[in-house]
Amino acid sequence: MTRHGKNCTAGAVYTYHEKKKDTASSGYGTQSIRLGKDAIKDFDCCCLSLQPCQDPVVTPDGYLYEKQAILEYILQRKTDIAKKMKAYEKQKKEQKSNSQLESKSEERERVERFKTRENSIVSKPINPFTTGQNKGAEKGRTDSSSAEVSTGSAATSSQTLPSFWIPSLTPESKPTLLKKPDRYVCAVTRDVLGNSVPCAVLRPSGAVVTQECVEKLIKKDMIDPMTGDKLSDKDIIPLQRGGTGFTASGVDLCAKEARPVMQV
Repeated sequence: MTRHGKNCTAGAVYTYHEKKKDTASSGYGTQSIRLGKDAIKDFDCCCLSLQPCQDPVVTPDGYLYEKQAILEYILQRKTDIAKKMKAYEKQKKEQKSNSQLESKSEERERVERFKTRENSIVSKPINPFTTGQNKGAEKGRTDSSSAEVSTGSAATSSQTLPSFWIPSLTPESKPTLLKKPDRYVCAVTRDVLGNSVPCAVLRPSGAVVTQECVEKLIKKDMIDPMTGDKLSDKDIIPLQRGGTGFTASGVDLCAKEARPVMQV
Protein backbone atom coordinates (compact mmCIF):
# COMPACT_ATOMS: atom_id res chain seq x y z
CA MET A 1 0.00 0.00 0.00
CA THR A 2 1.44 3.34 -1.04
CA ARG A 3 1.76 6.23 1.37
CA HIS A 4 -0.83 8.99 0.96
CA GLY A 5 0.20 12.52 0.06
CA LYS A 6 -0.41 15.54 2.31
CA ASN A 7 -3.25 16.95 0.17
CA CYS A 8 -4.37 13.71 -1.42
CA THR A 9 -7.97 13.85 -2.73
CA ALA A 10 -8.14 10.33 -4.10
CA GLY A 11 -9.50 8.82 -0.86
CA ALA A 12 -13.05 7.45 -0.90
CA VAL A 13 -13.70 8.47 2.75
CA TYR A 14 -14.57 12.04 3.78
CA THR A 15 -12.58 12.19 7.01
CA TYR A 16 -13.55 14.09 10.15
CA HIS A 17 -10.55 16.39 9.81
CA GLU A 18 -11.51 17.33 6.25
CA LYS A 19 -15.12 17.91 7.27
CA LYS A 20 -14.10 20.15 10.16
CA LYS A 21 -11.70 22.10 7.96
CA ASP A 22 -14.31 22.63 5.24
CA THR A 23 -16.93 23.66 7.81
CA ALA A 24 -14.64 26.31 9.30
CA SER A 25 -13.76 27.77 5.89
CA SER A 26 -17.30 27.70 4.42
CA GLY A 27 -19.00 29.69 7.20
CA TYR A 28 -21.72 27.08 7.77
CA GLY A 29 -22.35 24.68 10.62
CA THR A 30 -21.92 24.97 14.39
CA GLN A 31 -18.48 25.99 15.61
CA SER A 32 -17.24 25.01 19.08
CA ILE A 33 -14.14 26.23 20.85
CA ARG A 34 -12.71 25.74 24.31
CA LEU A 35 -12.31 28.97 26.28
CA GLY A 36 -9.00 29.93 27.81
CA LYS A 37 -8.29 31.51 31.17
CA ASP A 38 -8.40 35.05 29.76
CA ALA A 39 -12.02 34.56 28.62
CA ILE A 40 -13.25 33.37 32.04
CA LYS A 41 -14.45 35.70 34.78
CA ASP A 42 -13.29 35.29 38.37
CA PHE A 43 -15.57 33.78 40.98
CA ASP A 44 -15.93 37.13 42.82
CA CYS A 45 -16.94 39.13 39.71
CA CYS A 46 -20.41 40.31 38.76
CA CYS A 47 -22.06 38.51 35.86
CA LEU A 48 -23.19 41.87 34.40
CA SER A 49 -20.23 44.22 34.88
CA LEU A 50 -17.53 41.50 35.07
CA GLN A 51 -15.90 43.52 37.88
CA PRO A 52 -15.22 42.48 41.50
CA CYS A 53 -18.36 42.89 43.61
CA GLN A 54 -18.53 45.44 46.43
CA ASP A 55 -22.16 44.78 47.49
CA PRO A 56 -22.78 41.27 46.16
CA VAL A 57 -26.09 39.42 45.86
CA VAL A 58 -26.51 35.82 44.75
CA THR A 59 -29.34 34.05 42.96
CA PRO A 60 -30.74 30.67 44.04
CA ASP A 61 -28.74 29.14 41.17
CA GLY A 62 -25.47 30.52 42.55
CA TYR A 63 -24.83 33.38 40.10
CA LEU A 64 -23.19 36.42 41.67
CA TYR A 65 -24.27 39.98 40.86
CA GLU A 66 -23.43 43.47 42.02
CA LYS A 67 -26.49 45.12 43.57
CA GLN A 68 -25.65 48.51 42.05
CA ALA A 69 -25.18 46.91 38.62
CA ILE A 70 -28.67 45.37 38.81
CA LEU A 71 -30.24 48.71 39.78
CA GLU A 72 -28.33 50.54 37.04
CA TYR A 73 -29.45 47.94 34.50
CA ILE A 74 -33.10 48.32 35.54
CA LEU A 75 -32.89 52.13 35.40
CA GLN A 76 -31.15 52.00 32.02
CA ARG A 77 -33.86 49.75 30.63
CA LYS A 78 -36.56 52.11 31.94
CA THR A 79 -34.89 55.16 30.42
CA ASP A 80 -34.40 53.37 27.10
CA ILE A 81 -38.07 52.40 27.00
CA ALA A 82 -39.09 55.97 27.89
CA LYS A 83 -36.88 57.39 25.10
CA LYS A 84 -38.31 54.96 22.58
CA MET A 85 -41.87 55.87 23.61
CA LYS A 86 -41.11 59.58 23.22
CA ALA A 87 -39.57 58.98 19.81
CA TYR A 88 -42.60 56.90 18.79
CA GLU A 89 -45.05 59.59 19.94
CA LYS A 90 -43.02 62.24 18.13
CA GLN A 91 -43.07 60.15 14.97
CA LYS A 92 -46.85 59.76 15.19
CA LYS A 93 -47.30 63.52 15.58
CA GLU A 94 -45.03 64.21 12.61
CA GLN A 95 -46.90 61.73 10.45
CA LYS A 96 -50.21 63.32 11.43
CA SER A 97 -48.96 66.85 10.71
CA ASN A 98 -47.49 65.77 7.37
CA SER A 99 -50.77 64.22 6.30
CA GLN A 100 -52.60 67.45 7.18
CA LEU A 101 -50.14 69.64 5.25
CA GLU A 102 -50.06 67.63 2.03
CA SER A 103 -52.77 69.80 0.49
CA LYS A 104 -50.77 73.00 1.15
CA SER A 105 -47.36 71.72 0.08
CA GLU A 106 -47.18 73.72 -3.16
CA GLU A 107 -48.01 77.00 -1.43
CA ARG A 108 -45.41 76.41 1.27
CA GLU A 109 -42.73 75.65 -1.31
CA ARG A 110 -43.55 78.89 -3.13
CA VAL A 111 -43.22 80.89 0.11
CA GLU A 112 -39.92 79.21 0.98
CA ARG A 113 -38.52 80.00 -2.47
CA PHE A 114 -39.51 83.65 -2.04
CA LYS A 115 -37.82 83.80 1.39
CA THR A 116 -34.57 82.36 0.10
CA ARG A 117 -34.47 84.83 -2.77
CA GLU A 118 -35.07 87.79 -0.45
CA ASN A 119 -32.48 86.66 2.09
CA SER A 120 -29.82 86.28 -0.60
CA ILE A 121 -30.05 90.01 -1.47
CA VAL A 122 -27.57 91.71 0.89
CA SER A 123 -26.25 95.25 0.46
CA LYS A 124 -23.05 96.42 2.20
CA PRO A 125 -22.69 100.21 2.83
CA ILE A 126 -19.55 101.86 1.47
CA ASN A 127 -17.80 104.60 3.47
CA PRO A 128 -16.49 107.24 1.01
CA PHE A 129 -14.25 108.91 3.64
CA THR A 130 -11.90 105.92 4.00
CA THR A 131 -9.19 105.19 1.45
CA GLY A 132 -6.79 102.37 0.85
CA GLN A 133 -3.84 104.33 2.28
CA ASN A 134 -5.61 104.97 5.59
CA LYS A 135 -6.48 101.31 5.87
CA GLY A 136 -2.83 100.33 5.25
CA ALA A 137 -1.60 102.78 7.88
CA GLU A 138 -4.10 101.55 10.43
CA LYS A 139 -3.11 97.93 9.69
CA GLY A 140 0.60 98.80 10.15
CA ARG A 141 -0.10 100.44 13.51
CA THR A 142 -2.08 97.44 14.74
CA ASP A 143 0.66 95.04 13.60
CA SER A 144 3.37 97.03 15.39
CA SER A 145 1.32 97.29 18.58
CA SER A 146 0.60 93.54 18.55
CA ALA A 147 4.31 92.81 17.99
CA GLU A 148 5.21 95.02 20.96
CA VAL A 149 2.70 93.26 23.18
CA SER A 150 3.96 89.82 22.15
CA THR A 151 7.62 90.71 22.74
CA GLY A 152 6.78 92.25 26.08
CA SER A 153 4.86 89.17 27.22
CA ALA A 154 7.72 86.93 26.04
CA ALA A 155 10.21 89.00 28.04
CA THR A 156 8.09 88.87 31.20
CA SER A 157 7.51 85.12 30.83
CA SER A 158 11.23 84.46 30.37
CA GLN A 159 11.93 86.47 33.51
CA THR A 160 9.31 84.81 35.71
CA LEU A 161 9.54 81.15 34.58
CA PRO A 162 12.43 79.16 36.12
CA SER A 163 14.65 76.77 34.20
CA PHE A 164 12.88 73.41 34.16
CA TRP A 165 16.05 71.42 33.49
CA ILE A 166 17.76 72.34 36.81
CA PRO A 167 17.69 69.25 39.10
CA SER A 168 16.94 71.34 42.20
CA LEU A 169 13.67 72.59 40.66
CA THR A 170 12.35 69.23 39.49
CA PRO A 171 9.38 67.88 41.48
CA GLU A 172 9.91 64.91 43.74
CA SER A 173 7.36 62.19 44.51
CA LYS A 174 7.12 60.73 47.97
CA PRO A 175 7.18 56.93 48.29
CA THR A 176 3.68 55.50 48.59
CA LEU A 177 2.88 53.15 51.44
CA LEU A 178 1.83 49.71 50.24
CA LYS A 179 -1.09 47.96 51.91
CA LYS A 180 -1.44 44.27 52.37
CA PRO A 181 -3.73 42.94 49.59
CA ASP A 182 -7.04 41.50 50.68
CA ARG A 183 -7.65 37.83 49.97
CA TYR A 184 -10.95 36.00 50.06
CA VAL A 185 -10.94 33.26 52.70
CA CYS A 186 -13.47 30.75 53.98
CA ALA A 187 -15.55 32.09 56.87
CA VAL A 188 -14.96 28.90 58.91
CA THR A 189 -11.66 27.29 57.91
CA ARG A 190 -9.91 30.47 56.67
CA ASP A 191 -8.79 28.66 53.52
CA VAL A 192 -8.01 30.90 50.54
CA LEU A 193 -10.84 30.99 47.98
CA GLY A 194 -10.37 31.05 44.22
CA ASN A 195 -11.72 29.74 40.93
CA SER A 196 -10.16 26.35 41.58
CA VAL A 197 -11.92 25.98 44.97
CA PRO A 198 -15.63 25.02 44.95
CA CYS A 199 -17.54 27.39 47.24
CA ALA A 200 -21.03 27.71 48.70
CA VAL A 201 -23.08 30.53 50.21
CA LEU A 202 -25.04 30.09 53.44
CA ARG A 203 -28.37 31.86 53.00
CA PRO A 204 -29.09 33.00 56.62
CA SER A 205 -25.72 34.68 57.22
CA GLY A 206 -24.51 35.24 53.64
CA ALA A 207 -21.12 33.73 54.51
CA VAL A 208 -19.04 32.06 51.80
CA VAL A 209 -17.46 28.72 52.73
CA THR A 210 -15.76 25.95 50.82
CA GLN A 211 -17.62 22.86 49.68
CA GLU A 212 -15.19 20.78 51.71
CA CYS A 213 -16.27 22.67 54.83
CA VAL A 214 -19.91 22.07 53.91
CA GLU A 215 -19.42 18.34 53.44
CA LYS A 216 -17.20 17.74 56.47
CA LEU A 217 -18.50 20.21 59.07
CA ILE A 218 -21.79 21.94 58.28
CA LYS A 219 -23.79 18.97 56.95
CA LYS A 220 -23.22 17.02 60.16
CA ASP A 221 -25.42 19.32 62.27
CA MET A 222 -26.99 21.52 59.52
CA ILE A 223 -26.39 24.63 61.64
CA ASP A 224 -25.01 27.92 60.38
CA PRO A 225 -21.68 28.39 62.21
CA MET A 226 -21.95 32.19 61.95
CA THR A 227 -25.47 32.75 63.31
CA GLY A 228 -26.44 29.39 64.80
CA ASP A 229 -29.62 29.12 62.68
CA LYS A 230 -30.91 25.79 61.48
CA LEU A 231 -30.08 25.11 57.84
CA SER A 232 -31.88 23.21 55.11
CA ASP A 233 -30.66 22.00 51.74
CA LYS A 234 -32.06 25.13 50.05
CA ASP A 235 -30.05 27.36 52.40
CA ILE A 236 -26.76 26.02 51.01
CA ILE A 237 -26.27 27.63 47.56
CA PRO A 238 -23.34 26.34 45.45
CA LEU A 239 -21.55 29.37 44.03
CA GLN A 240 -21.01 29.33 40.27
CA ARG A 241 -17.32 29.75 39.44
CA GLY A 242 -15.63 30.66 36.20
CA GLY A 243 -13.12 27.82 36.10
CA THR A 244 -9.37 27.83 35.57
CA GLY A 245 -8.94 26.89 31.90
CA PHE A 246 -7.64 23.41 32.70
CA THR A 247 -9.42 20.27 31.55
CA ALA A 248 -9.51 18.80 35.04
CA SER A 249 -11.27 21.83 36.57
CA GLY A 250 -14.66 20.12 36.20
CA VAL A 251 -16.32 23.14 34.57
CA ASP A 252 -17.76 23.20 31.06
CA LEU A 253 -15.67 25.81 29.24
CA CYS A 254 -16.79 25.15 25.66
CA ALA A 255 -18.45 27.93 23.67
CA LYS A 256 -20.63 27.12 20.66
CA GLU A 257 -21.77 29.34 17.82
CA ALA A 258 -24.77 28.19 15.80
CA ARG A 259 -24.48 29.17 12.13
CA PRO A 260 -26.61 28.40 9.06
CA VAL A 261 -26.52 24.82 7.79
CA MET A 262 -26.72 23.87 4.13
CA GLN A 263 -29.28 21.18 3.45
CA VAL A 264 -29.14 18.91 0.45
